[in-house]
Amino acid sequence: MRGKAGAGILWFVKGKKLALHWQILIALGLAVIAGRLTGTEGTALGVRWFAVYGFVGTLFLNALKMLIVPLIASSIIVGVSGIGGEESLGRLGLRTLAYYIVTSLLAILTGLALVNLVRPGIIHGQPARTVIGLTGSVQEVAAHVHGRGMADVVGIFLRMVPTNVVQAASDNRAMLAVIFFSLLFGFYMARIPEPGRGVLHGFWQGVLDVMMRITDLVMRFAPIGVFGLVAKVMASTGFAAFIPLASFFAVVLAGLTIHMFVTLPLILRLVAGVKRPWRQHRAMGPALLMAFSTSSSAATLPVTLECVQKRAGVSERVASFVLPLGATVNMDGTALYECVAAMFIAQAYGLHMSFGTQFNVVLMALLTSIGVAGVPSASLVAIAIILSAVGLPLEAIGLILVVDRLLDMARTAVNVFSDTCGAVTVARLEGERGILEGELG
Repeated sequence: MRGKAGAGILWFVKGKKLALHWQILIALGLAVIAGRLTGTEGTALGVRWFAVYGFVGTLFLNALKMLIVPLIASSIIVGVSGIGGEESLGRLGLRTLAYYIVTSLLAILTGLALVNLVRPGIIHGQPARTVIGLTGSVQEVAAHVHGRGMADVVGIFLRMVPTNVVQAASDNRAMLAVIFFSLLFGFYMARIPEPGRGVLHGFWQGVLDVMMRITDLVMRFAPIGVFGLVAKVMASTGFAAFIPLASFFAVVLAGLTIHMFVTLPLILRLVAGVKRPWRQHRAMGPALLMAFSTSSSAATLPVTLECVQKRAGVSERVASFVLPLGATVNMDGTALYECVAAMFIAQAYGLHMSFGTQFNVVLMALLTSIGVAGVPSASLVAIAIILSAVGLPLEAIGLILVVDRLLDMARTAVNVFSDTCGAVTVARLEGERGILEGELG
C-alpha cells in the first residue's frame, strides 16, 4: 500500500502521464471524499487529518504567494516596455480599462437584479435577522444607513500610490500599488536611451524567465496542494453548512453563472467577433480549475498566461499586459459577490434600500473590487468597507463566513475567466487573429 502511495505522489510530481488540469480535477474529487470521511476529528497515528490537510494546503498557498510580487512586477514591466510608442500603450491601456469597468459593472448589476428579485434575506415574508442570529438594533442600523457617502473608498486610491514601494511589495494586500509602480517603471524604461534601456530590459526579462521556471516547479505539486485545500474545506463545513444561507448561496452562484456563461460569451461574440465563444471555457479549463482550487487569481496567473497564449493564440505583447493587470483590478465575480452580500445583510435586517443607497452599493462594489488583492477571501475586507459606508454593522460579516470559502472558489474562477475573455477581446480589437480563428473563431 505504501509503495502505491509513493508511486502516486511521484506520478503527481512528474505530471507526465496525465494533463495538469485532469490531475487537479481528480484531486478535487478525492479531496471531497477524504474531507467528508475524516471530518475535523479523524486521526491517523495520533495526527489529525484536518491538520495534515491544513499543512499541505497552506504550504502550497505560501509557495504560490511567494511568486506573486516578482512574477507580476516582471510581467508588467516587460510587457509595458515592449509595447512600443505612447500611442500604442494608450490605446491598449484604454481598451483594457474599458473592458474591466464594463464587465465589472455588468456583473454587479446582474447580482443586484437577482438579489432584489429573490430577496434571500427574507424568510417566509419576514426578515431573517432573528433566524440567523443578528443582534444589532434595527432602529440603530436604519439610522446609520441613511446619508452615508463614498468617503471610505477614497483610501483605495491613496493606496494605489505607495509611499514606499518596497514595503508595498512585501504586502500581498497592496498589489495595486505594485502594479501602478510597475506600469510607470515599464512605461519610462522603454523611453530612456541605450545602453540603460537594454540593460534594464535584459534584467527584467531574466527575472521573468526565472520566475516562470520556479512557477513550473511549484505547479508540479499543484494536485497535492489542491487536495489539501479542498479536503480541509469539506472536512470543516461539508454540505450541511449551506442550509441556513441556501438562498444567499444560490443567488450568488446564479449571478456568477449568468455572468460566466451568458454575459462574457456575448461580449466575445459581439465585441471581439469570436464565432464560437463557448469554446473559450474549454480552452481555459486548466486556469479555471486552478482558480477554483486556490481561490487566487494572482496565484493562477502563470497558468492563465499559458492558456491564453498557447490555447487562444493571444500574443505575449497583449497577454503580458492585460492578464497581470486583470489579476488584481478585474474582479467581476468579487464585485458581484460584494453587492449581493451587502444587499442580503440589509434585507436580513428588514431595511428598505432606496435607489440612491443601492447606487452607492453598486459604485462602492465597483471601486472596492479594483483594490482587492487576488488572494483567498480578500473580498471580506472590501465587504467591510461597503457595510461601513452604508451604515450596516460589521457583525453581519460573520453570516457569510460559513459559505464564503466555496463562493470564493467560484467567484475566483469567474474573475480569471473574465481576464481571459478580456485578453481575447483586446487582442481582437488590436487586430490579432492567430490561433483565435481556428480554436475560438
